[in-house]
Amino acid sequence: MKIQKSRLALAGIILITILSCNQTEDVTAVDENVTLSLAFEQFDKNNTDIYLDGSNVVIETNGLPNHTTPYWGAGNALYVAPQAGFQATPSLITGFDGSATLTVPVNPKKASSATSTSLGSIGIAITGAAIFNDSEGNGPLNSAAVSLDYTGAHIGPGVYHYHTEPYAFTNDDDKLVGIMADGFFIYGRKCNSTGNYPTDLDASNGHTTITKYATDPTYHYHIDNDLYLNKYYIIFPGKYQGTPNAIR
Repeated sequence: MKIQKSRLALAGIILITILSCNQTEDVTAVDENVTLSLAFEQFDKNNTDIYLDGSNVVIETNGLPNHTTPYWGAGNALYVAPQAGFQATPSLITGFDGSATLTVPVNPKKASSATSTSLGSIGIAITGAAIFNDSEGNGPLNSAAVSLDYTGAHIGPGVYHYHTEPYAFTNDDDKLVGIMADGFFIYGRKCNSTGNYPTDLDASNGHTTITKYATDPTYHYHIDNDLYLNKYYIIFPGKYQGTPNAIR
């Protein structure tokens, strides 16, 4: 009997498809111990599709946020008027396809050396939208900061993405923000293990402690707690501590 593994549910239930009762070769062993982290339950199920593929996790997203922003455009149910001083980019969410896929190991490991981030998506937030670093068009973010909406995001070059602390779903707390391209999760500025700002972070704002979704100490990142331009908190200004995977 040949068995092919199918998509695995968040709860870790293993589904199999029987291809032929007469075929006995190439039986694939199914590891029932491989399950998705409970953290993935926090991702918006309308915007993301998350499943296991062997020892990897696949995150498929439509790239859309699930909250209000001026970038939805007037007339949209999720449109909100901009704050004072806001200078929007000339784009709307509805005008672009931000869909993407990220495949990472179920149990990511730290690499022997850190890797710099690049322009474009470096992670996927729990809303489904992208996470970017602290640069904008090969330059510092400060020149484009006026185009960030109330939750630290804008559009460019065609993807709605967050640069700074996304107040729509985390604000000076320990909530899950998303997953980075190296497979490690990133949380708000505070840590669940102490209920306060962590003091043992490495150069990438990461450390190994318990989290809301892991009772065993697990490596993860935090939003940078250093104030930027006297107003913002950059989500991820550092380097990947794991091996980054393409988001495409």
